[in-house]
Amino acid sequence: MEPASPDVCEDESCPVARAVAVLDGKWTMLVIRDLLDGTRRFGELRRSLAGISPKTLTDRLRELEESGLVTRTMYAEIPPRVEYDLTERGRRLSPVLSALADFGRSLPA
Repeated sequence: MEPASPDVCEDESCPVARAVAVLDGKWTMLVIRDLLDGTRRFGELRRSLAGISPKTLTDRLRELEESGLVTRTMYAEIPPRVEYDLTERGRRLSPVLSALADFGRSLPA
């Protein structure tokens, strides 16, 4: 048996487990994917994520905001305008999503 990778650990200090805890959820990575293209409004995100419910999108955006990956900016306009954008920490996920896209392209359709 080969020795375990130095990144393998079995408690809450595991960096992979911490990352998965933040990125968990069916739509989370897809929301991040869309925000990597720039600032989006709620309706834009909802249209680009066919099948997501407004409640689920709201929940995912709140979780990402609490994790420091997304910022929410409200504008005092009528009607109110709210925009979402990735933080610097959120933008650091770009190579992760690129690797997932490469892997996905290698899978049978």
